Amino acid sequence: MASITVRPAAVAGQFYPADARQLGAQIATLLAAAQLAEYPLEAPKALVVPHAGYIYSGPVAALGYASVARLRDTVRRVVLLGPAHRMAVRNFVLPATHAFATPLGTIPLDDESWHWLQRRAEVVVDDRPHALEHCLEVQLPFLQSVLDGFSIVPLLVGDATPDAVAELLDALWGGRETLIVISSDLSHYHPYHDAQALDRATAGQITTLQGDLQDLQACGARPINGLLHVARRRGLKPLLLDLRNSGDTAGDRSRVVGYTSIAFYEPDDHEHPVRH
Repeated sequence: MASITVRPAAVAGQFYPADARQLGAQIATLLAAAQLAEYPLEAPKALVVPHAGYIYSGPVAALGYASVARLRDTVRRVVLLGPAHRMAVRNFVLPATHAFATPLGTIPLDDESWHWLQRRAEVVVDDRPHALEHCLEVQLPFLQSVLDGFSIVPLLVGDATPDAVAELLDALWGGRETLIVISSDLSHYHPYHDAQALDRATAGQITTLQGDLQDLQACGARPINGLLHVARRRGLKPLLLDLRNSGDTAGDRSRVVGYTSIAFYEPDDHEHPVRH
């Protein structure tokens, strides 16, 4: 019998606490502070959420994850797409490993999806781009805090076209048991007010389903563009949950990084908002 391989946490102690108790407490505090004034009765099918250190983007990410907490007993598979920051990659990269670890525990890869993806020509199986990559890892403790008993499908996206991303997402879409998460920050290292204007425009493109984002607008532009293709075809309704930058959370305002949380609801899920 083949041994089970686990990708260890690479950025624990840097992007988020390495101590499980401290990490759990930080996420609980962030989720408790994530109060939505209005949201649909149903939880979203897909999220765009940021991936910086929790001190910077955690409050923004928490708005997204608070919106899926009602799916704790429903979601059993999370499809995670994000950009490769440390290695240039082609198309899509799937890890060869069988599980990802965080201080909160180990999450298995979805076995059926893992085997199916390995048979696709556009998917490369390689642990190296995943080994030190933070964009997917930082989502995992949030997911572990709002969901129970789920598996993941972690994919890094390189130069894949929007059509290729959309085709892959369609194939992995599933039903209510599957949540799609796109990991992306927005603009990088502009002065505060310049970044606000740039990021408002980018968020406007996403929430009006204009799938032509450029890499300078969002490091996860390619997976976002693919999601927007699917969203238009399936009639998903986007909802902007939060839009801030590091100058609003924990950094100085001379050179900031932008963050957003945007939820996408399937048509029947968006009809009846709840106000608090």
